[in-house]
Amino acid sequence: MIISIDKAVYLDGYKIKFDFSDGGSQTIDFEKFLEKAKNPMTKKYLDKDKFKSFSIEYGDIVWNDYEMCFPIWDLHEGRI
Repeated sequence: MIISIDKAVYLDGYKIKFDFSDGGSQTIDFEKFLEKAKNPMTKKYLDKDKFKSFSIEYGDIVWNDYEMCFPIWDLHEGRI
């Protein structure tokens, strides 16, 4: 079964709630991931305005034309 993201809603801080095509949902907090990031291309998303600028493309969440993205299955399972 192929899972995709149907909807992603910014909550607060670095939290996003995901609704998936199989009816499941997860809320993921990206704060620790971003704080530990060593790559400046990723670290810049600690700026909340940049972090909130994600989009859903082809069932996947992306920032700035795939500058930052995550495997859908990992998000579905609640891990990044």
